[in-house]
Amino acid sequence: MAGRGSGSGGDDFDWMYGSPPSGRSGSGDPEPTRKIPVQQRPSTPPPPPQTTPRQTARRQTAPRQTAPRQTAPRQTPPPPRLPPAEQYGASAEPAFSAPRRSRWSRPRTYVRLVLALIVLWAVFLVAVPIITWSKVDKVAFEPSGDRPAEQPGTTYLLVGSDSRAGLSRAERRRLHTGDATSSLTDTIMLLHTGDGPTTLISIPRDSPLTIPGFGTSKINSAFAKGGTPLLVKTLEQATGVRIDQYVEIGFGGLVGVVDAVGGIQICPKQRIRDKESGLNVKKGCQEADGATALAYSRARKYSPISDLARVQQQREVVAAVGKKVLSPWSVLNPIRYWKLNSSVPDFFRFGEGAGPFTAAKWALAMTKVEKSCTVPLSRADTTWDKQRAGQLFEKVSTDKTGEITPAMCTATGLAR
Repeated sequence: MAGRGSGSGGDDFDWMYGSPPSGRSGSGDPEPTRKIPVQQRPSTPPPPPQTTPRQTARRQTAPRQTAPRQTAPRQTPPPPRLPPAEQYGASAEPAFSAPRRSRWSRPRTYVRLVLALIVLWAVFLVAVPIITWSKVDKVAFEPSGDRPAEQPGTTYLLVGSDSRAGLSRAERRRLHTGDATSSLTDTIMLLHTGDGPTTLISIPRDSPLTIPGFGTSKINSAFAKGGTPLLVKTLEQATGVRIDQYVEIGFGGLVGVVDAVGGIQICPKQRIRDKESGLNVKKGCQEADGATALAYSRARKYSPISDLARVQQQREVVAAVGKKVLSPWSVLNPIRYWKLNSSVPDFFRFGEGAGPFTAAKWALAMTKVEKSCTVPLSRADTTWDKQRAGQLFEKVSTDKTGEITPAMCTATGLAR
């Protein structure tokens, strides 16, 4: 060991340089201090070749020539499939939206339904009378020659004709109407409306009056001799009242209207059995169908005052019919409304110039009669009391019905 560390040129340090010590076998490394090259790892890219400044300048100034690049044609991908709302620019519904409400669960659906029903109902209420009115016969009632001047208010002539037109033999037998060729006026009434109380005045059919061109005769015969114009002229001359509108009801018309409104109430003051009219009712208020109402308005032989009792019953029937016709149920019930309007063309006739509005005004006036009486009579044979009758009709012609006294207007026409 001491020998290895002594001296700088000894062989003691040959083991460090790879040469065997002297005297040993084997040849030593001829170049023990050479630089051993380092092998690069395969994954490490080789360093770029070093270039001189001249080579760099030459590369910058020389134009770069490259081969044209081959590129594949660009294909446009198909548009994504979107919900209908997104296709038109609307926002899509969320992936997890609440379930849609049913149309019938929305209040506005029922509001629209109610409004539609109201519109249809209004159309029905208007269309039915218009269709009905197109089938109603019009009567030329205005007479020629001199007539009373225009007067305030409106005066209607209501005539109940005993014409059997339109009734079959079985119906005439059931209604006890008799001869099919008869055309007299069983009912004659004047209805006045204006500023004063609505007044209804019965004219007994047997009233002896002067019929122009025919002398003195019963008033109901004027209709048969000269039709409606002669009847109107006779009444205008006898009363001094100008007749503005005309309404005629046949036998079948009364029956049809009463049945259409479901019957009316009558209140006879005694039990009535009248063979000629076929009436058989007990005393007191009771419901009556069309046939019974017609018989009640025609019955007279049971009473000693005959025709005077009948005109009171006729006013009672007319008022009851008017009340039923204009009741709310007649409008709200479509079946009754249809039947009521359907019965008009067959048995009602109105004066020329009248329209649905005129007919409605007349029907409304019939429900608002405040004063009802028979023309003033001097005797039970239906002879008029000219003094009291003149006073009564003077109040009507001047539209001062509020001044009509009980002495002028009694139920039988006879003075109290």
